[in-house]
Amino acid sequence: MNARSDISMKTDEVLRVELQVFRREHADLDAAIAALHDRGTADQLTLQRLKKQKLLLKDRIAQIEDRLTPDIIA
Repeated sequence: MNARSDISMKTDEVLRVELQVFRREHADLDAAIAALHDRGTADQLTLQRLKKQKLLLKDRIAQIEDRLTPDIIA
């Protein structure tokens, strides 16, 4: 893993900021995909790339949320 994606070395504060940024990027991608789809002129390769990028962001968001959420032992 490279240093940029290694969340174990980052503070909670840094992760919260990254989480906000990634959520905004995810929402922006969602809007872009919807706009291209509604227009009907987007090529499938572009849509596919945007969707893949959106999924990668979703995974990254989930990783950060898991790190920030304390484990609760029942």
